Amino acid sequence: MPNQKKKHYSADFKAQVVKEILKEEKTISQLSAEYGIHSSQLHKWRDHVLAGLPNLFNEQAEKNLREKEAEWQEEYSILLCVLSRPLHFPLTRHKEGCFERRCTVEAKNGSVFSLE
Repeated sequence: MPNQKKKHYSADFKAQVVKEILKEEKTISQLSAEYGIHSSQLHKWRDHVLAGLPNLFNEQAEKNLREKEAEWQEEYSILLCVLSRPLHFPLTRHKEGCFERRCTVEAKNGSVFSLE
């Protein structure tokens, strides 16, 4: 049997299919046959959407997400900056007289990146 590549569907396509599921004009079996997608996959997409609905109207969850995205963007910017320049690691003396090269960068939010 030849290897079949895993199909990937866009978020817009998944949303369109889940909307049709929620309309309940056709059964999941009918939609499965229509789109050529296994019914268990359609159930997973529907369940994923329904699980996320409570957070859709939660302003605190939205605020937390925006804050987390800002942190990720800052960390990403720092990493790009660090990786785009030649790295110079100062020698650091540890106990027992061992030396090690280490570079640490601290973000505004207190996150610390250590490169060795």
